Amino acid sequence: TLPSSFRDPDGFLFSDEGRIYRQVNQRFSDAFDRFVDSGLYETLTSRGYLVPHEDVTNTEIARTDDCYRLLAPEQLPYISYPYEWSFSQLKDAAMLTLRVQTVALQHGFSLKDASAYNVQFHNGKPIFIDTLSFEPYTDGTPWVGYRQFCQHFLAPLALMAYLDADLGKLLVAYIDGVPLALASKLLPLRTRFNYALQAHIHLHAKMQSSYADATGSDSAKAKEKSSKLSADSLQAIIESLAGAVRKLEWKPPNTEWGDYYAHTNYSDDAAQAKRNLVQSMLASIDQPLQVIHDLGANTGEFSRIAAQHGELVVSQDIDAVAVERNYRQLRESDPRNLLPLRQDLFSPAPAIGWGNCERDSFVQRAHCDAILALALVHHLAISNNTPLQMVAELFAGMGNWLVIEFVPKTDSQVK
Repeated sequence: TLPSSFRDPDGFLFSDEGRIYRQVNQRFSDAFDRFVDSGLYETLTSRGYLVPHEDVTNTEIARTDDCYRLLAPEQLPYISYPYEWSFSQLKDAAMLTLRVQTVALQHGFSLKDASAYNVQFHNGKPIFIDTLSFEPYTDGTPWVGYRQFCQHFLAPLALMAYLDADLGKLLVAYIDGVPLALASKLLPLRTRFNYALQAHIHLHAKMQSSYADATGSDSAKAKEKSSKLSADSLQAIIESLAGAVRKLEWKPPNTEWGDYYAHTNYSDDAAQAKRNLVQSMLASIDQPLQVIHDLGANTGEFSRIAAQHGELVVSQDIDAVAVERNYRQLRESDPRNLLPLRQDLFSPAPAIGWGNCERDSFVQRAHCDAILALALVHHLAISNNTPLQMVAELFAGMGNWLVIEFVPKTDSQVK
């Protein structure tokens, strides 16, 4: 069983000979059959909202005695996490989650959770990956994923939009989402005059606190009273959340690395020669390249060259502005086999969660076929005093092929 898949009693993910499978447990058999028979699965997959799967129950693949169905979902070449996404990536993932919930309600279902970890990026756009998140909707019940959506999506997006894009990194410290009480304290006063943020963050946080402080009988009565919600009222909440997310905007400031290519020391001829050289080096590799890591990718100029030679290019940079611009460009044009991510090699994404195993570290996920390290090493060796031997060991542990550029100390940007 994958360490990230222990929370759901209805099924789990596991790996067999390098392929990921999902087991549906017997206790979820009725709900799963209704999910498929309702047409919801077909609608979601046809719209590109949900990762498709093949039913491989009648195969020899190992499973537990509790198995009802065995599914082989479409394999994703790389798994990323919300704290590695840009502002617009998190926003797009939030909007997808709300669209999925809306379609589910139209088919008589509801999401039983709204975790950001249920979303991945594939072919340049977000896709929902948890087939077991759908349960039959009972009229009058609230959306059980509401608080989770606010903590995983709305709160961090609001903090990033109103204060600083770096606050998205709070999701590293809070695997279950940013606590609403914390978000309410951090957000500026003017957000209380925003109806949606006042309702879904500030008042929501206050309500959570009142439930926590109430006696058992008082809390039960309050929850019972608040839980009586019609389907129309529930859809109105979803639309209110969508409006709140849609209105949140982040205008990237000018940064040293976000405007890197406007201030580079390369002449036009030298820059083109570098592009040609990287192109020829990647073309000379005599093996299929599935995953390529472009480390220090900036806005992804060379990632797009690498995309011609691999199934996926994980285009990573430390600068929030550069990653945001990289993703915005990806949304508007080809190639689609890019995954812009925010990654700090000085302090890469750690292993977090239960037993430090629930979410893998960057190094655990970073195995690839080839690496680009262009105009990067001097940052590691000079800015961070990292010995070149350790840089070499990191790269060697990640992949088989390396295209590396050494910038001389005489370069003005190195100085």
